Amino acid sequence: MKQTKKAMLGLMTLAVLPFAVSTAYAQETAGHDIGKAEQAYEQAGGSPLQNEPMHQNINPKAPPMTEAEFQHGKEIFFQRCAGCHGVLRKGATGKPLTPNITLERGTEYLKTFINYGSPAGMPNWGTSGELTPQEVDLMARYVQQEPPTPPEYGMKEMEASWKLLIPPEKRPTKQMNKLNLKNLFSVTLRDAGKIALIDGDTKKIVETIKTGYAVHISRMSASGRYLYVIGRDARIDLIDLWMDKPETVAEIKIGLEARSVETSKFKGFEDKLAVAGTYWPPQFVIMDGDTLKPRKIVSTRGMTVDPQEYHPEPRVAAIVSSHFHPEFVINAKETGKVYMVNYTDLNNLKMTVIDAARFLHDGGFDSTGRYFMDAANASNKIAVIDTKEDKLVKLIDVGKTPHPGRGANFVDPKFGPVWATSDLGDETISLIGTDPVKHKQNAWKVVRTLKGQGGGSLFIKTHPKSKNLWVDTPLNPDAKLSQSVAVFDINHLENGYKVLPIGEWSGLGDGAKRIVQPEYNAAGDEVWFSVWSAKDKESAIVVVDDKTRELKTVIRDPAIITPTGKFNVYNTQHDIY
Repeated sequence: MKQTKKAMLGLMTLAVLPFAVSTAYAQETAGHDIGKAEQAYEQAGGSPLQNEPMHQNINPKAPPMTEAEFQHGKEIFFQRCAGCHGVLRKGATGKPLTPNITLERGTEYLKTFINYGSPAGMPNWGTSGELTPQEVDLMARYVQQEPPTPPEYGMKEMEASWKLLIPPEKRPTKQMNKLNLKNLFSVTLRDAGKIALIDGDTKKIVETIKTGYAVHISRMSASGRYLYVIGRDARIDLIDLWMDKPETVAEIKIGLEARSVETSKFKGFEDKLAVAGTYWPPQFVIMDGDTLKPRKIVSTRGMTVDPQEYHPEPRVAAIVSSHFHPEFVINAKETGKVYMVNYTDLNNLKMTVIDAARFLHDGGFDSTGRYFMDAANASNKIAVIDTKEDKLVKLIDVGKTPHPGRGANFVDPKFGPVWATSDLGDETISLIGTDPVKHKQNAWKVVRTLKGQGGGSLFIKTHPKSKNLWVDTPLNPDAKLSQSVAVFDINHLENGYKVLPIGEWSGLGDGAKRIVQPEYNAAGDEVWFSVWSAKDKESAIVVVDDKTRELKTVIRDPAIITPTGKFNVYNTQHDIY
């Protein structure tokens, strides 16, 4: 009986694999538990790939589908599954979903588990109402087909998409507006396909600028003049903040789906180059910094760090710019490789490839700017990369699914300088010692673990002039947690956190009111929070006095639609977090 039950559980696991769309189940199959927060994180928003024409190669052994059914299945797959399992279904943070696995299960068997889900973490797509009975049947048949392959995207396509709207020689030679650029914020208006430039002094919107779909990040050139924003649709917009009216001066599409962009910061290369990485195709491109003209494309396809198997789709996640060498530091997510890309000679490109841990995602520098604290989220590790010596220092075990944003640097009163990360998968906050000179005994280990409100955290933040440590929980399924924020007193971490009802302070009516991404102003005496509701609901920005922790103001405007990331020009330019 035990053997039969065990075999049945094995069949259940295999059966749900074809539709295990969340990081949750993907990581659980690797030996990790997962919660609704990670599911929401992976499922948030549809993939820009869903409308791309793709080659259809139906396996003759698969159940029949009409062209219309196949196209609808493709759309559902990209909305729900591709972010976890990859476009080619060969495995990303999730397991492979290729027909040799799915055909063995059969349509009726697959329908059952797609409909009802599984205690192991598979959502109940049918009984929850997310998919109709017809769509459940359709997806059971779709995942038995050969996966369609998106087109590649090379130099020809990039050059065709490149638009130099205002060449450098026609731009101003000095700042023409009266904006305090140091305290300007670039705010993502996710579902509007725009960013809002908000004056940090007056709290007024200076300009809204059309961008690509769902801008992921904003990055500043070394000089603080140029703002680079990249959408999930892999469109980059270069905005000149010196113009009388800040506007886009160049744009390019570098692939079909993307997340990251950065610029050269090493002395002598300020504003000279930009680099961006894509989810599809898996590659990065180096461009001229002031025009976005593409210069060099490098594929990231290759072997994983462990078990050293070929991976066809290592997506490019976080990118930072080294302060010690003329190098970009580039994460290849699925392979766990960190590329130290020397940009002094693009024709004879030199790269140091560092083996870290699989599923590299985001991260930031320690307080000295030397060590890149790199989150390998599905491996539950932080990889410490020495950007001066170009080597891995250590892999550190932390909480479940670390998601630090760029993390938070401060001085722990007991353990000295630390860098902190919060987690998507649990309530823990890990503080890692970062001073190998004066606090050698604490360096590169978790010296303190705090307990926050709960899982579902995306960002943790502080400032060199602040004594507060802010932790959001926007993806926690409990509305009380997702609509509030936890704040710790750095000098008295043992006292735990206090909760601020940011959603309530916003004064908004109905809506999710998820509180996301604390961001400081240039002076470090204000912290801004996005109050993120659906696109048909009102959203806002709440500004809190960092010293008193009291409400300072609420920025409300019809233009503020689904605000998520906020990036202060000065802090982003100088890697202050």
